[in-house]
Amino acid sequence: MQDTAIQAGLPASGSNLPLSPSAPAPAVKKRPRGLPYKILDFCASLRVTVVLFLLAFLLVFYGTWAQVDAGIWTVVKQYFRWWYVFIPFKILVFRTIDIPENYGFPFPGGWTLGALLLTNLLAAHATRFKLTWKRSGILMLHSGLIVMMLGEFFTGVFAVEGRMTIVEGYASNWVDSDRKNELAIVERSNPSQDVEILVPGSFLKEGSQVSDPQLPFDVEVVRYMINSDIRRPRETETNLATAGIGLYRMAVPKGETVGVDTEQGVEVPAAYVRLRKKNSGESLGTYLVSAYLTLLNCPLDTIMVGAKKYQINLRPQRSYRDYTIHLNKFQHKVFVGTDVAKDFRSFVRLEEPGKGENRQVEIYMNHPLYYRGETFYQSQVPGLFTGTILQVVHNWAWSLPYWSCGLVAGGMLIHFGIMLVNFLGIHGFTLFSRSTGASAKETA
Repeated sequence: MQDTAIQAGLPASGSNLPLSPSAPAPAVKKRPRGLPYKILDFCASLRVTVVLFLLAFLLVFYGTWAQVDAGIWTVVKQYFRWWYVFIPFKILVFRTIDIPENYGFPFPGGWTLGALLLTNLLAAHATRFKLTWKRSGILMLHSGLIVMMLGEFFTGVFAVEGRMTIVEGYASNWVDSDRKNELAIVERSNPSQDVEILVPGSFLKEGSQVSDPQLPFDVEVVRYMINSDIRRPRETETNLATAGIGLYRMAVPKGETVGVDTEQGVEVPAAYVRLRKKNSGESLGTYLVSAYLTLLNCPLDTIMVGAKKYQINLRPQRSYRDYTIHLNKFQHKVFVGTDVAKDFRSFVRLEEPGKGENRQVEIYMNHPLYYRGETFYQSQVPGLFTGTILQVVHNWAWSLPYWSCGLVAGGMLIHFGIMLVNFLGIHGFTLFSRSTGASAKETA
């Protein structure tokens, strides 16, 4: 019987021969997965990736529609650089139905979707992707995406943009913010030095009152306008101002410059403020303060409190520098026979005595000035005087988008290069045999 079993191809009893391939393998009992692994596996799901990409597409789509009613930077702040956004229903129906602004629905903002996409990508690498040479291109490509998302986040949080306006023949050592304002109360009692007391623009809300021990008087905001025009008051109009330049000029509210406007201008805020004495609350008068008056270099209103003299001014938020930029000459060239700009060029002198810096610099298109972590671009020409406006950008994360593009491009080259090499390795001999006319038998 033992010989018969061997002839039939079956292992004899007591034999150490392996089992037949058709025999069922012993069952391997899997260990139960814990809750943390299930959560990680869900976060790494491709379905979650698709849903997040769909939500990001909708956010960009409705954020673009929102620029019909709001400015570009307002939309960027509310939709893309915040955790959530309240989308009005009238944007959902493409403004075909006039629905009040306060009717809408909440939606995840750009920072929320970016954080979730980053979590999804990291979870996928932790559960599915293995660190091998064949996966090196994918790993590099995904690293580029991570750097891109982090670069946008750091830019939104830490980047500072402003402008430096310089009249030809004069100098400046401060930068004005593009999107923030402040009420400056300047003490002029000392002829050799001014003392500034600043009230942030976020405090200037209509009906609010600003009181602080450092202020020489309390400030009551009668009316505030995010954007305005200045003109002469008419006899039929009620003038809110009772003192100062507001008796001869009036601020008229103007809508915010929306994103679809062909000419994108800077918002010019204005306010009517009532000044009151500290102890008695007696009114010192209602004054008009406007950033437009600052641009026109109009004389500031003066208020006497005891023996001290103060001037009030609503202006862009100002940050001072340790260095000074002198505008020696500004050059503005146009194409012959047209008003189309051909070249803007500022001839400036950069001076910082504390560091021994004193040099001549030319700033023009695609040729900015780099100094102390800031970049000065030639931006525009002021229409009210001969001079220049330099865009000043401070962004330590400026190089991250370039690194991101390099990583993505390198990852794609490596990944598809490995696939090409594998393809040629598998099919190369067959293609070579066919090209030489060899048959399959001869090849064998």
